Amino acid sequence: MTQQTEIQQAQYATEGDNSVYAQPDGRVVPVVTRAGQEDTSTMQSGQCVRVSGVSIQHTPATKIWFGQVSNEPGYRSFPHHHGEAETGGYVLRGHGRIYFGEGYKDYIDMTAGDWVFVPPFMPHVEANMSTTEELVWLTARTPENIVVNLEDVDDSELEGFRRA
Repeated sequence: MTQQTEIQQAQYATEGDNSVYAQPDGRVVPVVTRAGQEDTSTMQSGQCVRVSGVSIQHTPATKIWFGQVSNEPGYRSFPHHHGEAETGGYVLRGHGRIYFGEGYKDYIDMTAGDWVFVPPFMPHVEANMSTTEELVWLTARTPENIVVNLEDVDDSELEGFRRA
């Protein structure tokens, strides 16, 4: 090992204070949320179901919410926004649509492999455009999973949307 590498490793080992994440024995370790132990008490929005894998509710995380969001076939969220939170999403499977803008007249479609960024305070509706297949995506949000539900709109106002 070179002297430069040793210096870099020593700096990394002493950078920052992670004591807020310490276990009762004082050790700082990764925290795994096992399948079936996810938190489901997060704010929901209509038939848009959010399940938290990493969040303030059940891990030491304080600046991120990371979870799975799903919509049953032909269902959608209520109009909502995520307050100050920036939101990133990745579609695992299905055909999703995000309605936004004046009267939710604008929209963007997404399918498996697509990524999306939703800016803070942006009212939108998340919809599953399939009446037979589930829509599932992973979502990360900072600082946490803020969900502010807004006044609902009739399905007929959302171009192309239909219930299962």
